[in-house]
Amino acid sequence: MLIRPIRKEDNEAIARVIRSSLEEFDVALPGTVYTDPTTDDLYSLFQNAQSKYWVIEVEGEVVGGAGIFPTMGLPSGYTELVKLYILESYRGNGLGQRLIELCIQSARIAGYQWIYLETLPELGRAVSLYERMGFEILTNPLGNSGHFACSIWAKRKI
Repeated sequence: MLIRPIRKEDNEAIARVIRSSLEEFDVALPGTVYTDPTTDDLYSLFQNAQSKYWVIEVEGEVVGGAGIFPTMGLPSGYTELVKLYILESYRGNGLGQRLIELCIQSARIAGYQWIYLETLPELGRAVSLYERMGFEILTNPLGNSGHFACSIWAKRKI
């Protein structure tokens, strides 16, 4: 297993991981990353100096990923933990936690003080992981991600 920065040739594979994960939980909805046009070209999206996207590769196959992104409208000092998805057969062995830790480290290096996220109640295992890792659930969204279907928002001091 290898966790590495996204490459252009990863675009199709990570988009498939993201969309299949949302389909699995029956949340392939407008207002989520499922219909976000950037999902098909994450490599280009994450060329911004204040962003980073990591993929998990197992035997040459991309099986998951996560990143940080300076979402428009976030308060000063904030970045967003974005697009954390892992194929079902690779969940439950600490990979999500490793990705979150790597994203927090990347955010710290980039000079952020807070990390924010948006998710859905249907992704309950992920929500539990976020809470175990110190994310505080909020009553309202921050920023303008365009993901209006998300109804759980959280933040964590870095």
